[in-house]
Amino acid sequence: MHALRVLSVAAEAFPLIKTGGLGDVVGALPAALAAEGVEVRTLLPGYPAVMAAIGDAPVVHAYDALFGAPARIRAAHAAGLDLFVLDAPQFYARDGGPYAAADGGEWGDNAFRFAALSRAAADLGRGVAAAFVPDVVHAHDWQAGLAPAYLHYGAGARPGTVMTVHNLAFQGQIGGELLDALGLPWHAWSIDGVEYYGAIGYLKAGLALADRITTVSPTYAVEIRTPEGGMGMDGLLRHRARDLTGILNGIDDVAWNPAADPHLRAVFDATRMAPRERNRAALRSRMGLAATPAAPLFGVVSRFTWQKGMDLVLQSIGDLLSGGAQLAVLGTGDATLEQAFVDAAARHPGRVAVHLGYSEDLAHLLQGGSDAILVPSRFEPCGLTQMCALRYGALPVVAKVGGLADTVVDAGVAAIRDGVATGISFYPVTREKLGWAIGRTLALWQDQDCWHRLQAQAMVTDVGWRNPARQYAQIYRALAARR
Repeated sequence: MHALRVLSVAAEAFPLIKTGGLGDVVGALPAALAAEGVEVRTLLPGYPAVMAAIGDAPVVHAYDALFGAPARIRAAHAAGLDLFVLDAPQFYARDGGPYAAADGGEWGDNAFRFAALSRAAADLGRGVAAAFVPDVVHAHDWQAGLAPAYLHYGAGARPGTVMTVHNLAFQGQIGGELLDALGLPWHAWSIDGVEYYGAIGYLKAGLALADRITTVSPTYAVEIRTPEGGMGMDGLLRHRARDLTGILNGIDDVAWNPAADPHLRAVFDATRMAPRERNRAALRSRMGLAATPAAPLFGVVSRFTWQKGMDLVLQSIGDLLSGGAQLAVLGTGDATLEQAFVDAAARHPGRVAVHLGYSEDLAHLLQGGSDAILVPSRFEPCGLTQMCALRYGALPVVAKVGGLADTVVDAGVAAIRDGVATGISFYPVTREKLGWAIGRTLALWQDQDCWHRLQAQAMVTDVGWRNPARQYAQIYRALAARR
């Protein structure tokens, strides 16, 4: 009898293609699931970077016309992942990002680009690649949301289906007039099918039609069933509450390991913290901050968006500086926020520094050299930045929402006394409360013995994939047993 087989379908997977946490999760989960006896293959679009990585991989299925043009599914192994790749040049062979052109505008044919990905996932689910017939198809986010729909409305036996919501804010909605063009039957146009307020909802389709739903933290699973956090989907998610499970993400604790991180100036661990000071000095030097070791160094690694609360960080710079702190910022996003951070750095040379864009190397150094990491998200399905911060002893200062609430134990009096505190949290998510949290952090910094205990406690927090993988495997096995 073969091992449990799962087809994971997503628009990105690290290290081949990544724009955010989705790519990290999809890239890391297969190895963790292998330890649970689950064999995973990941279906990705054939973007140029992916095609370059797989070369002339063998074709396992060919389409004469997939939404209007020939396409092929190739099987390959690349970057440590077992893959199926949808080789469809008409959809993916173009410069720019996975979802948008270089100028930031979304690709006009995204409806068909990701319907094609879902269609290929459904066909693989029904066995078009005889060497790998999955027991479960696991769809990630709206780009794969039609996969459960195609399987649901198709004829004959099908695998179990799981839909994972990484961020409910991105839903994938297109005009209802494309129902026939997408190959969906007329009866799919219903409140129980793909219809969503007069449009076709890709994420909504997955949430309505998958056998099981997961999201990326237990608290987020509760929040999205409320009108405040449900973004229009709360009624559906309350209806499907029995099928919804919040499973906290992990991080790749090999890539994110301060004891063996090639991006750091000096490696360290919870029992040997002294070398960490060299990373603090290196971060200051690289970012152009003044060499003042006594000053607490706050870091930010984030997209510059309203969701991430970056406007609140800007409004709180005065709190940081009045407390004698420095701020190092790495990120990109909203142009107005980018310019505001650049302006803040210009006004406070040596005390505030910003690097626009993304640098994996600098992200690691920020975690290994900052004393605290600010994560004031207004909502956060899981969050990975705070998990990296925990592992690297950069105390996370977080809004008490979503996965941030599930991963950081606030340094209250009792938690410090009991040796379980790992960071600072605040709520509600306002400028005043963030300033209050920064003040608490600065006060804790004054007691260096306590600070070092908090760092050590943070660094031994389990942020890996073992427990999440076990929970996913349980869901997969339950679905396979039902079929």
